Formats: sequence, C-alpha cells, structure tokens
Amino acid sequence: MFDIGSSEFLLIVIVAVIVIGPKDLPRALYKVGQVVGKARGMARHFRTGIDAMVREVELEELEKKWAAQNQRILDEHPAEPEAEPASLPAPAAASAAVVEPASAVPGYGGEAEADAAPKGGAQA
Repeated sequence: MFDIGSSEFLLIVIVAVIVIGPKDLPRALYKVGQVVGKARGMARHFRTGIDAMVREVELEELEKKWAAQNQRILDEHPAEPEAEPASLPAPAAASAAVVEPASAVPGYGGEAEADAAPKGGAQA
C-alpha cells in the first residue's frame, strides 16, 4: 500500500523519538494504531456496501437476461392447447368387492364382546 523503505522508516522513527519523546512514544503509537484500525474498519464497511450494490445490479441484469431468454424459448415453442382428458370408466373390481364390518371379524368387537359384562363402572 505505502511504499516505505527501511531507511525511510528509520528516519520516521528517529524524528518521532525526537519530536514526541521516548516517554510518550508508546501512547502515541497506541493512538495511531487505533486510528488505523478505525480507518480499516470504515474502508471494509464501505467496500462491503459497494460489493452488495454490485451484486444487486448483476442479479437484476441476470433476471432481465433470463426473462428475455425465457420469452424467446416460449416464442419458439408455443404451447399447444390441452385436450380435455377422456373420462375413465369406473373400475369393475371395486364395485364387486364385499367389505365385511369389523364386528363380523373375530376379536374385533364381535359377538364375544357383546356377551361379556361391561368393563369399568359399577356392576349390579
């Protein structure tokens, strides 16, 4: 980012020690670090916002492109009118089947349970 050579950096350090003084130099470097950190955070936030706007624009362009391509395909292959489905005959096997009630099957509420005394409750 910044092209600072070692001799230039050494000159900056010497000037900082002379101007600020060795006693206040750590505090000054801490403040510089905070400012640089805040600047990086703001730059990252700005870059994220720009990237989001670019993505939205690209997405809108793709949607327009897809809509145009979809319309072109629909124009090339028009939909045929659907014929009404023929009514199917009723299955003969379903009407001939006999279903017995559950009371006629042994063990499922048949005659054996009807003869038994009612469960739970008062008996006379």
